[in-house]
Parts: sequence; structure tokens; C-alpha cells
Amino acid sequence: MLTPVKIAVMVSGGGTNLQALIDAEASGIIKSGKISLVLSNKADAFALTRASRAGIPTAVVEKKDCKDASDFESRLIEMLDSNGIEIIVLAGFMSILSERFTSHYRDRIINVHPSLIPSFCGKGFYGLRVHEAALAYGVKVSGATVHFVNEIPDGGRIIMQRAVEVREGDTPEILQRRIMEEAEWKILPLACELVAKEIREGKLER
Repeated sequence: MLTPVKIAVMVSGGGTNLQALIDAEASGIIKSGKISLVLSNKADAFALTRASRAGIPTAVVEKKDCKDASDFESRLIEMLDSNGIEIIVLAGFMSILSERFTSHYRDRIINVHPSLIPSFCGKGFYGLRVHEAALAYGVKVSGATVHFVNEIPDGGRIIMQRAVEVREGDTPEILQRRIMEEAEWKILPLACELVAKEIREGKLER
């Protein structure tokens, strides 16, 4: 029997997308992979509590404990590689990763972005800023995108997208919540399973 692909989820905050992944694994949506590590750059991230409750090993690497950005990434890589991680999911990980890091894990890092890329994405577009920009532009449809991560912010190959209606009277907070519930929490687990299955079956080199 093929062994599950080891997944690490990298977090910085509350971990709502992590919870969606945990729930998806528990319900069998994610079956080709197993969340084997939750790695945070913030020691007080509530996502670590979510992981502990689910019995998932956790680790913390904080920039303040590192000599510089290169040392920070070296410690992340050491933690991931020593745990045999094969897929990295960025779930609200609030730190830009260099080309050195992303090329080390080419076609192994996935991220969910709260818009339909190529709209409202790239440097400076994160969190509520994305939804503020979408509403200011007057779009009638927004959504979420899961994509591979490379050295260009939100520039990697698209894996999956889902559209969400923008409604009259939406605030950035209301739109953010709808996109999370109707798109992000749905397609992130599906994309994670898709990539894990391809790795497991040898379609992406393991």
C-alpha cells in the first residue's frame, strides 16, 4: 500500500485554513496525504493550539531568534527536511519566502490567495487589502485561488479556483468571510489532495 504523503502546514495566526485541512483529513477528503507538522513563525499563533488539539506535531521558528533572513529560512528548511515533508501548505504564513527557499521545494509549496488570480494579487495584496481593492474596483465576482508558490508573490502555476458572488452592501470583512467559507476552505483541501495524489502516484517526482 502506498504511504501517505507528508504534509506540513506553515502558519502565523489563527489557523482557520489549517482547521479546514484538519477537518478535510478527518472526513476523508484528504486521503493521499497526512498533516505531519504544523510550523509557525509566531509562538503565540492560535493555529498551534488547533494542531495540538488534533494531535499534530508542532514547531516554531521565530525571526527574532535567527541571525538574519537566510538563517531563518535555513532553520525552516532543516525542520521540514528532517521531518520528511513532501508538501508545504502556506495557510496564512505571513513571511515572504526567497527564491532559495521556493526553488528548494519546487512544485511542493501551495498557497491559497483570496482573489481570482491574476486580479488583486502580488506584492502588497494580502488579508483585507485584497477585498478592499476588489470592492473599490466594483467587481461583481471574486473568489479564491490555490497556486504553487515560486519566487514571484502569487506568481506560481494555478492549481484550482472558485468564484464567489460579490453582493451589494458587502464590506471587506463580509466579503472576506464569504470567500473563506465558500471558496478557500473548499478548494484548499481539494488542491492539497490533488497534489498529494500526484506525488503518491509518481506523476510528480517524489
